Amino acid sequence: MKIAISSEDNKGLESTVSGHFGHCPFFTIVNVDEKTIRDVQALENPFAQGHQPFEIPAFLQSQGVQVIMSGGMGGRAIDFFKQKGIEVITGCTGKVKESIENYLTGNTTDAVPCKESTEHHHHD
Repeated sequence: MKIAISSEDNKGLESTVSGHFGHCPFFTIVNVDEKTIRDVQALENPFAQGHQPFEIPAFLQSQGVQVIMSGGMGGRAIDFFKQKGIEVITGCTGKVKESIENYLTGNTTDAVPCKESTEHHHHD
């Protein structure tokens, strides 16, 4: 299984989870097999400077991603990921490694859209 985690930096499992997936500079891609981490790589977010809600879900699907994890995400983006068959997990914080461990042990929650605010004014 391929899991993408929105990340602020390129430090593998020690990367910091980004508060919002759309403008994160990197996606940390973690390959997991039977709850064991097999491979970790960083993928630059080609849409960090601006995107339409459907572009990142299509991009990550083309990379074989089956789960996206992030601190936050807008409702339209969540819907686009779900249409692509990609599971969405929000509310992640801290390091990528902690978020992956929480996911693998079932200690995460389903996606909840960010509340509209001046900080996330681009969400519909």
